[in-house]
Amino acid sequence: MTEVFFYHGASDRLAAACALLSGACAKKKPVLVYAKDHDVAANLDRMLWTHAALSFVPHCRADSPLAAETPILIADRLDTVVQEERLMNLSREIPPGFERFQSLIEVVGQDEDDRAAARDRVKSYKDRGHDVRYFDLSQR
Repeated sequence: MTEVFFYHGASDRLAAACALLSGACAKKKPVLVYAKDHDVAANLDRMLWTHAALSFVPHCRADSPLAAETPILIADRLDTVVQEERLMNLSREIPPGFERFQSLIEVVGQDEDDRAAARDRVKSYKDRGHDVRYFDLSQR
């Protein structure tokens, strides 16, 4: 069963996602990022290029010819991607087919709309029998 991790209370949701992705990359753990909204995907892409002055987090779009060689993939659809280890959700909906992944990482900001959508997703995951673990980013 998919492990679900909620990183909540981020003052900057995309910066928190970048930090988590950077950590995963350093540990050589591939992550597929579900960013259905084009602006979110574009902003994340830009931030991964610039978030740390002396580092680069290798990433690309899931439909890129380099996807097979790249640890961090950004996708707006999940039905054509074969990676099944880690999924990061940057949408406000439950990712379609998330159950095929070993783990699901949710990043939640402090915006009330974001928090309300996250509460709905938590309830849905729990209703489906998934354990949910929480990590408070507001204390960092």
